Amino acid sequence: MACINASRDPLLCVNYKYCTVTYIPTFGISLSHSHSMSIQGTAGPLLSQLNAQYEEGDVVGGQETLGKLKIALLEFPPSAEATAVACQALELGVLLTVMDGDLDAFGRNVAQLKPYYDDATASGSPPTPRQCHIVGLNLMHLLVENRLSEFHAELELLTETQARNPLVTFPIELERQLMVGLYDQVLTTQVPDASFQFFVDNLLQTVRDSIADCMEVSYKEMSLPSAMTMMKFTNQQDLLDYIQEYRDDWIVTNNQTLCFQPPATGSRVSTDIPSMQWIAQSLSYATEMERII
Repeated sequence: MACINASRDPLLCVNYKYCTVTYIPTFGISLSHSHSMSIQGTAGPLLSQLNAQYEEGDVVGGQETLGKLKIALLEFPPSAEATAVACQALELGVLLTVMDGDLDAFGRNVAQLKPYYDDATASGSPPTPRQCHIVGLNLMHLLVENRLSEFHAELELLTETQARNPLVTFPIELERQLMVGLYDQVLTTQVPDASFQFFVDNLLQTVRDSIADCMEVSYKEMSLPSAMTMMKFTNQQDLLDYIQEYRDDWIVTNNQTLCFQPPATGSRVSTDIPSMQWIAQSLSYATEMERII
């Protein structure tokens, strides 16, 4: 029978059913000898199965195995071995959510994984082989969702080694390009790993929307080839699909010209500004102030 103690004091645990006594020095959680099991014997096979499912691209099976592995890890007290297994499992869980295209699950797995990274850093343990990969993907996630304050907060936590890793410098460089408006470079970027493509595709959609907003206020009409070039579409059908889905107010004429509809409510022109009225009002205020003084 498991005994749980919220304090970190030594704990003497007695199981009357099996007549066993366990002395646990710390950690706040203790298990009797009858329930003590090897991490490798229990979690090891599940971790191997999870790794194989990730390599095969079996997202559904991998998520089921990950759930079982998380439950199995609850049976063990905190230790370096349990932390290592949990890190590997959650890292694979993060990569599986990228395969699945599930941003919400991605955020949850990263949130569960970060405390293990923090503990490893505090204890001086070396980073896991996939840590820079996960850090880079998390930065991409924050960038896609435009959570720039959290993005820059994460940059402050990077070590010098992490900051030089190509998987981490990639989202940092993308953020710089977006901030200065180098959309052309963003649209033609090459990902350092296939797992980044999901986030880049989401980011490209945001960039294309920004370019489209600029096009429709800067031009009355434009040829389809020019629009394809400006928005970095590889063929005309992709552009037409984009127009149909996101810009249904654009008109494509028979001579392959793209006409932009004027906005329904635009800015008032300068002649509509009541400048003379404002001048007269300002002069009136100045006259009244002079009288008071």
